[in-house]
Amino acid sequence: MDEALRALADGTRRRILALVWEKERTAGEIAKGFSISRPAVSQHLGVLRASKLVTLRRAGTRCLYRANHHAVARLRADLAAFWDVHLDRLKDAAEAAEHRKRRS
Repeated sequence: MDEALRALADGTRRRILALVWEKERTAGEIAKGFSISRPAVSQHLGVLRASKLVTLRRAGTRCLYRANHHAVARLRADLAAFWDVHLDRLKDAAEAAEHRKRRS
């Protein structure tokens, strides 16, 4: 989860993930939407692939990138569980503080 969160911390990578969410695209197609160099886009794609948020499929000499919906869903579920636990703890702490306040 940490690697995926680090990957998504960068706005360019979030935009790339959005571009490949519904449709496979080559690095060149992805790079057209950015004012950064193609090597920079390739580096971002490498980070997304390492975090398993994007997959690569080779078709002849072409490399096609696509969002890994399963990995994103798993990350979303992990985050939901994390927030549920911590929000429950926050709720319990707030209720305990309110209870102590009323007793004073």
